[in-house]
Amino acid sequence: MHAVVSVQLSRRSPAWSNAELLDLISIWGEGAVQSQLSSSNRNYDTYEQISRCMIERGHDWDTLQCRVKVKELRNAYHKACVANRCSGTVHRSCRFYKELDVILGGDPTSTAKTTVDTSLARMPVECGPSQEKEILDKDV
Repeated sequence: MHAVVSVQLSRRSPAWSNAELLDLISIWGEGAVQSQLSSSNRNYDTYEQISRCMIERGHDWDTLQCRVKVKELRNAYHKACVANRCSGTVHRSCRFYKELDVILGGDPTSTAKTTVDTSLARMPVECGPSQEKEILDKDV
């Protein structure tokens, strides 16, 4: 008799590191990116730019993975905000709440907190240095 071996293929990606998440939040929070995201319902190109910036910073995450992670971060932030509006509940937070609040705070549509010049809507996003180096330097 032959044993049947079933192989489960995992659809889960590897976990994101703190440095990768901080870089993603940093790129996502840039004014030009926020302007692009708020000015269009079809924002695949914007997430493609975010992915390219992540690759330039040394992180290998594709367009879909970046989009999904941004959505997860936004949802976690909003859940914490909703929970905090309920009286009598213990203050809730989420991972990177402070950083997300800079981007999402006070706006129910999840756009940037600050006013963004919409003439920048299709300007290329400049990718800055990775935050991973900063984190590694702090640990030393």
